Amino acid sequence: MVTGQPAADIHIDERLVRQLLQEQHAELAHLPLERVDAGWDNELYRLGSALAVRLPRRAVAASLIEREQRWLPVLAPRLPLQTSIPVLAGRPSSSFPWPWSISAWIAGTPADVVEPGANDAVSFAGFLRALHQPAPPDAPHNPLRGVPLRERAPRFDERLQRLAGVPAFTRVEAGLRRVWTDALDASPATERRWIHGDLHPLNVIVSDGDDDRRVVGVIDWGDLTAGDVATDLASVWMLFAGAEVRARVRAAYGDVDADTWVRARGWAVLFGVLLLDAGLVNSPRHAVVGKRILRRVLE
Repeated sequence: MVTGQPAADIHIDERLVRQLLQEQHAELAHLPLERVDAGWDNELYRLGSALAVRLPRRAVAASLIEREQRWLPVLAPRLPLQTSIPVLAGRPSSSFPWPWSISAWIAGTPADVVEPGANDAVSFAGFLRALHQPAPPDAPHNPLRGVPLRERAPRFDERLQRLAGVPAFTRVEAGLRRVWTDALDASPATERRWIHGDLHPLNVIVSDGDDDRRVVGVIDWGDLTAGDVATDLASVWMLFAGAEVRARVRAAYGDVDADTWVRARGWAVLFGVLLLDAGLVNSPRHAVVGKRILRRVLE
């Protein structure tokens, strides 16, 4: 069965969000409220001009909000980009069963709509380098991000079978399978470092009205975990067109051995297939991103 965006476990609307604000943060309840988006795990509302409200739409996502609230304040101060760091934490209540967050609003456009410019490659590498520091023993574990790619292989193969017959995929399937096999055969990571875990273009914010098209922020840190930095390095294919620009990111990041780069390319294939597979059902936006990633992997 083809999978798309999971159904919400709870209905979230403006009335509910206002009720939560009145109950827990009444000083903000008078501000204008606008629904912005709904992802796989969370719904996002803009609150006034400077704040955002994020609420889990599924029970399994509640722990991701808690992870952000616990760990992002630890990491954010050393990062050179804005993050969706919670400034106020919402509690479960009789109105809403899970934790939720109020964070700063990051002005800009998601990178799937406006991609960062080539001149931003070095700066983005600096962000990755600042994030990818050794993680402590109590850093959260994520069974889907930062793990050896072989652990993802069975589900990956299922998605490949579902994509059979999709022209955008079948034309490049053989080449992608070679990239994937090379990534599975690469030496595994030996260090557990902090990673974002879900650094695809919809979670990267690019400046508005700026010819340089700079990355100004990174949102949705619910998959934050300790693991293989190749997971995040896959974003090089997701964000930047042209092998020369991607090579610039790699050089500026520094100390990326050949096996790590091969694994990163494999993670890019995985993200591309995930987005294409899910997007073909009910999210053309995701499908476009998936096609773009898979095309770049083979450049």
